[in-house]
Amino acid sequence: MQGTIERISQIGINVRDIDRAIEFYKSNLGLELQFHTENMAFLECGEIRLLLSLPEKEEFDHKSSVLYFHVDDIKEAYQNMVENGVSFRGEPHAVAKMETTETWLVFFNDTEGNTHALTSEIEG
Repeated sequence: MQGTIERISQIGINVRDIDRAIEFYKSNLGLELQFHTENMAFLECGEIRLLLSLPEKEEFDHKSSVLYFHVDDIKEAYQNMVENGVSFRGEPHAVAKMETTETWLVFFNDTEGNTHALTSEIEG
């Protein structure tokens, strides 16, 4: 149907230090940098592009929504990211169970004060 939303193509994340944020999302989270300018950077995250940007106006200067990054093995991803310096708010844990599948998650902060999470579906 024309005019219907099909998917998310890009998510914008406000940052205060573009170079520091690029380094975190590339080195700590392992996302691929597509390109950047003085005020913004574009990273590839599967089919969704992340836009890191300095707020254009004061009204846009706020922390972002929580991004839930899906991983196949949350315990392994958690350990790898801890070794890469990611600051987590606890350890991976189950938050819901539907039939034989458990949803696991763990929250972390980026260098700009934004909260995000790793999430995984575990068959059990």
